[in-house]
Amino acid sequence: MALFESGGSSAQLLQAEVSGLDALDLPVPSRPSRVATLWAATWPKVLAVASFLFIWQLVVWSGWKPKSVLPGPVTVFNTITDEWDTLWDATVTTVVSGVKGFLVALALGTVIGALVSQIRVLRAAVGSLITGLMTMPSVAWVPLALLLFSNDPRQMVLFVILLGAVPSIANGLITGIDSIPPVLLRAGRVMGAGRWSAFRHVVLPAALPSFVGGLKQGWAFAWRSLLAAEIIATIPGQVSLGGLLHNSQETADAAGAMAVMVMLFVAGVTIDALVFSQADKAIRKRYGLIDEATK
Repeated sequence: MALFESGGSSAQLLQAEVSGLDALDLPVPSRPSRVATLWAATWPKVLAVASFLFIWQLVVWSGWKPKSVLPGPVTVFNTITDEWDTLWDATVTTVVSGVKGFLVALALGTVIGALVSQIRVLRAAVGSLITGLMTMPSVAWVPLALLLFSNDPRQMVLFVILLGAVPSIANGLITGIDSIPPVLLRAGRVMGAGRWSAFRHVVLPAALPSFVGGLKQGWAFAWRSLLAAEIIATIPGQVSLGGLLHNSQETADAAGAMAVMVMLFVAGVTIDALVFSQADKAIRKRYGLIDEATK
């Protein structure tokens, strides 16, 4: 009797395993079309912007502040249309300055982060200093930059950008390297990789996902530092978003100030979407962190 019961249990177990294997043969759901994917990614952003504009207009209608101090969305967008040429030139100037400064910060931050992560004495000496520099407000460096580079506003702006972005980039690389599983490092040594070869072929690729997060944060710091410098220091012969913000403050032009802020927001979102989000997506796809079947 027990034999039959055992046989029945074995048959049930075998049937369950076969059913599990059959489930593996189920067809993978078809990927949505590009239009559907684009719409799925777009409508939440459109809804968020529309909600913000609606709340903004409700606050204006409430009469909390005079319209000369808090203009509505229509007034601000009319200002953008009327001053489009000036705003566009200022945006191009500011973005170009930010990109140049960020590229220099990227080179310096990567070198510093790599050295600090690999040299224990250097980490003990400047590791906490990097974190401390990250906590410094960007605007705090502007007075010193004005004293150091009073005759060269471009160098002053670059100085502020570097102090804002380099620590974040270096810290992102250090954090990424510290998060590497030790088994990967041991595997590299077992396969005969030297220190430089292991760093190039094992450490850097493994730290790349976290490093991209550090680059994104570094760009945010660079962008904020740039605006802080432009508001206080004006480069002769150039119109910038920071300079326009300063002029709007001096002339009590609330609509003009908010128009510049809209351009700042659009530029920041565009750069993030076209550069950093795409880089993050490509890296996650390469590392198998994105399920292509469910996209």
